[in-house]
Amino acid sequence: MTAHPSFLRPETAALAPYNAGLSAEDVARRPGVTRVAKLGSNENPLGPAPGVRQALLAALSHVAIYPDPAGRALLAKLASRHGITADRLVLGNGSEDLLAVLARAVLRPGDKVVTLYPSFPLHEDYALLMGAEVVRIGLTADGGINVDALVAAVAQPVRLVLFANPMNPTGVWLSPADLDRVLDAVHPEAVTCLDEAYHEYAEGPGYASAEARLATHGRPLLILRTFSKAWGLAGLRVGYGLTNTPELKRGLDLARTPFNVNLMAQVAAEAALADPQSVAEAAALVARERPRVQAAIEALGLRVLPSKGNFLFFDAGRPSVALAEALLDKGVIIKPWKQPGYDTWLRVSIGLEADNDQFLAGLKAAL
Repeated sequence: MTAHPSFLRPETAALAPYNAGLSAEDVARRPGVTRVAKLGSNENPLGPAPGVRQALLAALSHVAIYPDPAGRALLAKLASRHGITADRLVLGNGSEDLLAVLARAVLRPGDKVVTLYPSFPLHEDYALLMGAEVVRIGLTADGGINVDALVAAVAQPVRLVLFANPMNPTGVWLSPADLDRVLDAVHPEAVTCLDEAYHEYAEGPGYASAEARLATHGRPLLILRTFSKAWGLAGLRVGYGLTNTPELKRGLDLARTPFNVNLMAQVAAEAALADPQSVAEAAALVARERPRVQAAIEALGLRVLPSKGNFLFFDAGRPSVALAEALLDKGVIIKPWKQPGYDTWLRVSIGLEADNDQFLAGLKAAL
């Protein structure tokens, strides 16, 4: 049979399938599993605010019509929350959708993108798909962000600076002073995107959002937020970006699909915003349980990085995929990290106390 050349773009060869993990239903079917602790995707185990369900039920009668493509009602509520005008906001089908939109809007083949490593894989994948070159800034020997290396890299003539604060999967973060230092060093030609998916868990001493710099940063700046984590709407896929320039907002709107946030997602996000107490409760749960889980992992002799997210990143000292598989037999889902150099590391979400106890018991048994 005659061989045919690939019809795919050559850039796809650099990509790997996203590691979304198994569902709770998959694991529940395993022999001997009576309870599943789903701790692989950094979801909020408390779920969304109570008013979200009522809002979704009321919206069911409208599902036959298209949603507002601009999401104006939701944008108005977000603008009020952040004290900015709606023309500085853009909606996404989750904040990860906006990563793809950003790549389509600004990246050209050969452009350089600076990011932290290890990373949320989609920070790299969408850049690679557009033919850009990714410059990784790894952690220091003690597991912190290498601020000196990051400052030196972003000062070069790069096209895009993109990283999460706090980082995913590590949970480590930039101090307010270090964040200012990085933003001040960014090259005049660069667009900067700060992924703050875990902002609600990180708020407090020693952490600062880049939001305060929107008014003073002299170059294009985009800050990503999501309703998938602390707001408890992961299944509905809704996120948003805040920017300081109408040109970037215009480019993002042109590069996104017209109805990228569906009706139910818009309605649910509006209802969630009306009850911020639910987010405070989610953050309080993580603040209670995260140090307890970290201490218990460390008591097993394993290294754990400090975290301001609703998760912990730890080195099991053995192949992570095999350990994660052993935990599945205990009904526990966590995420083995598969990026090069981190194949003994795993990320575990902070769940309800019973879920965390099940993980710790399973980890001890598996080790």
